[in-house]
Amino acid sequence: MNVAAGTPRPGSPVRGSTTGRPIMALFDLIGRRWTLRVIWELDQAPHPLTFRDLRTACGDLSSSVLTRRLAELVEARLVEHEEGYRLTSAGRELVERLAPLTQWAQEWQTTTDESTPRAAR
Repeated sequence: MNVAAGTPRPGSPVRGSTTGRPIMALFDLIGRRWTLRVIWELDQAPHPLTFRDLRTACGDLSSSVLTRRLAELVEARLVEHEEGYRLTSAGRELVERLAPLTQWAQEWQTTTDESTPRAAR
């Protein structure tokens, strides 16, 4: 069985898009449980991480979920496995391009904090 079966791919139907628009395929992939955490940990690591090191860095991530996520990310060509797992150039570029969204989300948090009634805080 191919562990990465069902990996979102541009041009193929994905969650939320029957046409597989590239942005929808990306959102399907990175929206999966633990995917962004795996990408984050690989981006922050000073060197390629072994499976065990990556699992430890991710906290309570099960080995079966980590195996699936790594297979999907390798198939999507965002992660490679050579002497440990690391981001590919496409994976690093994805992280760079997500930076403005991270900034936007922090600003969004500020606006939602300001608009949340005190009783709900």
